[in-house]
Amino acid sequence: MYSNLLLTPRIKAIRGLLVRARYYKKNLFAIITSLLVFSSTVQAQSVVTGKIVDAVSRQPLAAATISEENNLNHSAITDQDGNFLLRVANLHSTLKASFVGYDNVTVPLAGKKALRIEMNAGAVNLEDVVIDNHSIQQKFSTLAKVDLNLHPVRNTQELLRIVPGLFVAQHAGGGKAEQIFLRGFDCDHGTDIQVSVDGLPVNMVSHAHGQGYADSHFIIPETINNIDYGTGPYYTQHGNLNTAGYVAFATYNNISRSRVQVEAGRFNTYRTLAMIDLLKKNKDKQSAYIAGEFNYTDGATLNRQHFNRFNLFGKYNLALSSKTQMTASASGFKSKWDASGQVPDRAVADGSIGFYGAIDNTEGGKTSRSNVNVQFITSLKNGSFIKNQFYYSNYHFDLHTNFTFFLEDTVNGDQIMQRESRNMFGYNGTYHQLSFIGTTQLTSQAGIGIRWDKVNNLELSHTVNRYTLLNRLAFGNVSEANTFAYVSETFRFSEKFSLNTGVRFDQLFNNYTDHLKRDSMYKATSGILSPKVSFYYHKDNSTQFYVNVGKGFHSNDTRVSVIEKGRKVLPGAYSADIGTIIKPAK
Repeated sequence: MYSNLLLTPRIKAIRGLLVRARYYKKNLFAIITSLLVFSSTVQAQSVVTGKIVDAVSRQPLAAATISEENNLNHSAITDQDGNFLLRVANLHSTLKASFVGYDNVTVPLAGKKALRIEMNAGAVNLEDVVIDNHSIQQKFSTLAKVDLNLHPVRNTQELLRIVPGLFVAQHAGGGKAEQIFLRGFDCDHGTDIQVSVDGLPVNMVSHAHGQGYADSHFIIPETINNIDYGTGPYYTQHGNLNTAGYVAFATYNNISRSRVQVEAGRFNTYRTLAMIDLLKKNKDKQSAYIAGEFNYTDGATLNRQHFNRFNLFGKYNLALSSKTQMTASASGFKSKWDASGQVPDRAVADGSIGFYGAIDNTEGGKTSRSNVNVQFITSLKNGSFIKNQFYYSNYHFDLHTNFTFFLEDTVNGDQIMQRESRNMFGYNGTYHQLSFIGTTQLTSQAGIGIRWDKVNNLELSHTVNRYTLLNRLAFGNVSEANTFAYVSETFRFSEKFSLNTGVRFDQLFNNYTDHLKRDSMYKATSGILSPKVSFYYHKDNSTQFYVNVGKGFHSNDTRVSVIEKGRKVLPGAYSADIGTIIKPAK
């Protein structure tokens, strides 16, 4: 009965199953088993998984483009760990990999379903930057990589300025965290922007100087491999303080060569840097390097800053097995400075002080931080992986400022001292999977975690000449824990449509012991649910549309939270972006 039909290969395969079923007569179990095997074989033959890495350093290349040659409808972008999942017409096609700053690579599949592609560094060519409906969701992190390659930076201020629309300002000496402005937000020192490095939080909650204080000076700029960023509260993996946006730094896993450099400039400004490759061989199995930095400057003010900062960073990678990779890093920094602070115009105008003078020349501070960060990444089937991260920070802060000079105390002045000692512990567990449901590509992410900050002797005091104590205004211990869980699903229905949906839940536990009130204890607990939806429509190569809707939040200082007993202490941020990207000409 089949002899007059023009049979496709799939119909022929089904006919074979029917013949086999007739052979097994009424053996239903055999039929079901054969169908399952057939179905999985058809899908497996059309899906390729892989990883793209730097040929020399073995560093994963995030946001690299991989596509079937002469068929741009079959393309994908690598994730932060260099992994990709690609549907191809057949397993004998040729794939093309491209990434800015690297030579293009063509790879014949030759029947393989899993690939490891190595790319060699080349000239930075903007023609290699592919902007399509994939890379919108990559938030143009590829362009940040271009900036890092073309414009080497010397401090964390310059690193932050790479983020489009982000402005920073430094005041009262070089040791304080920068003032950050993003999308019209005055984020202060980090209240409305989340900053991290290798998944380690930079922001300090319930900080002596301000909520979310993000002092990123422990980062050595030359160790940064890439910068991921996003604007708005639309990302489930980013929780507390991600209202205006987030910035996530990623350091090199290893370096291609050692380097030492010395710099000098005006105002007795000096900087030295050393980066040493400790394991030059076996980078596929293990690698290690160490970096150190020293900065000194007197600054342009009449009151010399005597600013000095020492940074140390080390990173070690070890392949525990063919599926599990361990990455461990440790860093530390110590900084001390004098500051002139801001001055009123009238004092300069009447000649009381010069333009570079100071009214309170005893302002300044010192700070230090030590970090340990360990990650285990286990690869599973079909490009999925599990990441477990453990981190710890020890932090000390001592700041002396004078904003109002003699407004409140006309005799001693209005100098204040803000001080704290902190231990921070944390765990992040994430699961990432790439898969296909029919022709729809599905990217699944889920995570759980906890962060616990234990702050001792959190202090705000009225002082003179830094350490002469006049009056304590606040003094106590803080214990703040943040547990969270989230899930995110991205559906890529076709080359034109994609949809992301996600939800996140955070629970905060706040405790405060007030030393000024005979160690009275106060507690509060509060939680917040944050849903997010993003839709992308790629009309063609010159026109794209997007809609983002989401809710985020930033926590308030524990000392405020316990007074309010958990009510209204997790302010929600409701945001929507509706926009288009139009390219009218080349």
